[in-house]
Amino acid sequence: MARNQSNFYDYIVVGCGGVGSATLYWLTKKTKRTGASVLGLEQFKLGHDNGGSQDVSRIIRLSYHEDYYTALARGAYEAWEEAERESGEQLVFKTGGLNLGKKGTITEQVVHQYANAMKKQGIPFEMLEGEALRQRFPQFTADNLIAVYQKESGLVDAARGNSTHIQLAEANGATVLENAAVARIGRQTDGTIVVYSSKGIFTCRRVIITAGAWLNNVLRSIGLTIPVTVTQEQVTFFRTPHIKDCGKSRCPIFIYHLPDFDIYALPSHGNTYSKIGIDAGMSPTVTAETRNFIPDPKREKFCVDFLKETIPKFLGPIAYTKTCVYTMTPDRNFVIDTCAKVNFPEVIVCCGAGHAYKFASILGKTLSDLALNRKSPYNLQPFKVDRPAIADSDFKKDMFFGREALKANFSKSNL
Repeated sequence: MARNQSNFYDYIVVGCGGVGSATLYWLTKKTKRTGASVLGLEQFKLGHDNGGSQDVSRIIRLSYHEDYYTALARGAYEAWEEAERESGEQLVFKTGGLNLGKKGTITEQVVHQYANAMKKQGIPFEMLEGEALRQRFPQFTADNLIAVYQKESGLVDAARGNSTHIQLAEANGATVLENAAVARIGRQTDGTIVVYSSKGIFTCRRVIITAGAWLNNVLRSIGLTIPVTVTQEQVTFFRTPHIKDCGKSRCPIFIYHLPDFDIYALPSHGNTYSKIGIDAGMSPTVTAETRNFIPDPKREKFCVDFLKETIPKFLGPIAYTKTCVYTMTPDRNFVIDTCAKVNFPEVIVCCGAGHAYKFASILGKTLSDLALNRKSPYNLQPFKVDRPAIADSDFKKDMFFGREALKANFSKSNL
């Protein structure tokens, strides 16, 4: 097929959610002087609720279990700040943040794991426990807690972040098409990549796949499948009567580590409701096509019972519960790589593994570096497509960043 110049773009981004919209922004920002053309293809309407990049607030934090994430998180703050400066919109709101566990349990070790990763990167933090924690944050009433506090943590306004990145990209010359589902990709005899969509056939030099739960629908056409588990998640919002105590100025974001999964919560933002969710726990496995939008009352009740015991001021009448999907790799690490493994180095793929929104800005910047053949300053080795978690069909799933190994060691040490 001969190249149709009217349908040719230097770079095409498939999927315009959190990571895709940021990729469009950074590609257009870095290529503005060269006049390179950039196209974004979104299979739904922009700002839709079908995937994982939605809602008014998502956690952002420097606290992570490994230093390669804490280093990336530092870059995320800088990249969000760049979009804020260019747009004049505030996207990040710093509230401070807590990683919480219960003393004498495996979760105390998890808290120390986060502290150690920050220590390696020189990130300041405080350890708080018991009465010291309650004095700093009297909203928390539970006993026997230990926490690591990091003051830079907070929230990102996801809906505003997505629209800001899209608008900045369009201002830089990007074309963005809605309702443009991509069925497959291929290669012409001259080496040009072909993208077949419901809005037409396009050709390009590089294509970046940021399609979330739909990524394998596209990747299969070039002979690659990423082993992912798609789950239906949900968050519940409460009409708390304690708005001031549960607002951004007084209440931190927090993640409460349980032995088998985590609970996360955010102070009120945008809609003035407190927000809580269970991270990849008690969640049904679905596909992008079979998921539904019906909240699970069992998970709602679990969150209510947890708040009663831990931070009761968060409670109030349920305003609503909203569903989304996670697309998780077996080790819960990102995928950030080319598809050279299947002889398509011109195709770049990113999977956010159900925890990427806070990194959306820096992932977009990193993916643009890959597309432009520039070296990333970050350690991307844990995110390669040929790592054991992706390449080895016998790899044992661990959705909580080495939690299973920690539990095994903890059990041995307490025999």
